[in-house]
Amino acid sequence: MASVHESLYFNPMMTNGVVHANVFGIKDWVTPYKMALLVLLSELGRAGAQLGLLERRRLNRLLLPLLQGPDMPLSRLLKAIEESCSHLASSVHIREEEISCSGPLSQKQAEYFLSQQASLLKNDETKALTPASLQKELNNLLKFNPDFAEAHYLSYLNSLRVQDVFSSTHSLLHYFDRLILTGAESKSNGDEGYGRSLRYAALNLAALHCRFGHYQQAELALQEAIRIAQESNDHVCLQHCLSWLYILEQKIFDSCVLLEHSVNKSLHFGLPYLASLGIQSLVQQRAFAGKAANKLMDALKDSDLLHWKHSLSELIDISIAQKTAIWRLYGRSAMALQQAQTLLSMNSLEAVNVGVQQNNTESFAVVLCHLAELHAEQGYFAAASEILKHLKERFPPNSQHAQLWMLFDQKIQFERAMNDGRYHIADSLVAGITALNSIEGVYRKAIVLKAQNQMSEAHKLLQKLLIHCQKIKNTEMVISVLLSIAELYWRSSCHTIALPVLLQALALSREYSLQYLASETVLNLAFSQLILGIPEQALNILHTAIEPVLAHGAVLDKGCAMFLVAKCQVASAASYTPQKKIEALESAILNLNEAKTYFAKVDSKEQLRDVLYFQARLFHALGKTHERNKCAMLFRQLHQELPAHGVPLINAFK
Repeated sequence: MASVHESLYFNPMMTNGVVHANVFGIKDWVTPYKMALLVLLSELGRAGAQLGLLERRRLNRLLLPLLQGPDMPLSRLLKAIEESCSHLASSVHIREEEISCSGPLSQKQAEYFLSQQASLLKNDETKALTPASLQKELNNLLKFNPDFAEAHYLSYLNSLRVQDVFSSTHSLLHYFDRLILTGAESKSNGDEGYGRSLRYAALNLAALHCRFGHYQQAELALQEAIRIAQESNDHVCLQHCLSWLYILEQKIFDSCVLLEHSVNKSLHFGLPYLASLGIQSLVQQRAFAGKAANKLMDALKDSDLLHWKHSLSELIDISIAQKTAIWRLYGRSAMALQQAQTLLSMNSLEAVNVGVQQNNTESFAVVLCHLAELHAEQGYFAAASEILKHLKERFPPNSQHAQLWMLFDQKIQFERAMNDGRYHIADSLVAGITALNSIEGVYRKAIVLKAQNQMSEAHKLLQKLLIHCQKIKNTEMVISVLLSIAELYWRSSCHTIALPVLLQALALSREYSLQYLASETVLNLAFSQLILGIPEQALNILHTAIEPVLAHGAVLDKGCAMFLVAKCQVASAASYTPQKKIEALESAILNLNEAKTYFAKVDSKEQLRDVLYFQARLFHALGKTHERNKCAMLFRQLHQELPAHGVPLINAFK
């Protein structure tokens, strides 16, 4: 789960997405574009009675942005008019070729342009100008008025889109320099305006450094902001500083006390937005600490009351996305799916311009990524691909939230390649995953090495990753690494060494309320008991762990669970009477059929091969020659595609 505070930037030029620009001394220029609009208005007046009601409505809705917005090329103007009323488009066509005008925007045009682009960057980045085009327009605007402070701020936001640390820092400093030099703040806030600009300049600089991982520089800037805010007795600024102080200290150690203090102070000073973000972060922190899900949901319910009371649409989205991530963390895929669908079906409470989608936010990106992964885990790869395609269209590669779907896309491709036995393709995907998330990349590199039978290299990598994850308290990954280490011990025939590792993983998963990982660990313990020759006990503990796996697990895990049940049934049947043994073997064959269905759904050829081998042996023991030969033929086909490697664990049941 990403930190819910990462998007907390104080933006002094925006109120509900509207930019308060103040440009003086710029007069309207006569341009070919404005003359074309005059012609359009003239023609509209003449043909008003001849136009239909729908066409008049379309033209009226089009005129305001055309009049207020910046000049546009003739081709774009003609296209916009044709979409509203095709037979009026020819009337504005001053000559055939394009005519450009290098004059500056008027005051109203500049205000409208900045307001529109800022709103689009916040709500629907795909409809904003591309980073290069927007920067070109801003540079042209600043060429005629270099002291236009708000243009520098929009340039700062634009640079953040492409992760340009130098340009974003440069533009941010220029914004506050111009704000102070022009005296815009002093005029509106008296002598206090100068100090206000300084402390919010330091606060925004701290947020910028924190975003790029420059924590030492961020701490220095934050200390400066706190000092100036304390001198001015600005409690609002201090609360923003306290929120960012929590983020910085979170990188070093858990600071629950600081966060609780921030929430209480925010409520005291009537800052519901900050208070809610604090509650969200507190819930996230306690989720990682293993608190019970019902208590976390109660806390989120309290924050939801704040959201609805103050119509904080963005925070409602964040809260639902948070719930989705928490249910995923606890292994409740059905509940996560329900929360994801709730957010996707919601309508925005915030008024935005016509044609602007409010749901192009980080919360929707997170939920759609979880939705794609949930579909892939159940074997619905076509649906997952459609969701990822939609994500790519809604959040293009140059947008600020694109890294979310990039990581999930790489992970899904990796799992498919591993299931299909194409380890060379999976290995080629590791570099991309590592670039987006180093911990996930290292873990998957170890998985590939293990699959390629490079046990010592995989063990070294997993041990290093285990130490690192224990240090940063990434419990979920610690448990996954422990399970992989236990599997390495099995493959090396060190079955007794695997048991303490699994018990450690089980203790951690139960301590941190990670139910699904606990069930997965119990399945691994049952497998260890099976290998050690106590299948009856393995079968008993399987019944306690298999239900959560079948209810909330991935299809591959369901298949492995049913395969393990069948193995335990066969091993236990060795001491049965002949009639009871036949019944046990037939029951095992049914469970193998179910496992085979699961494995086929995710195209896991290696697991299918093992199931077919086991079924052929059972049919042979039951004297069913035709069924045995059919399974043997299918096994041979898969065996030729996937040569055997490592220690065949299935031989333990010969």
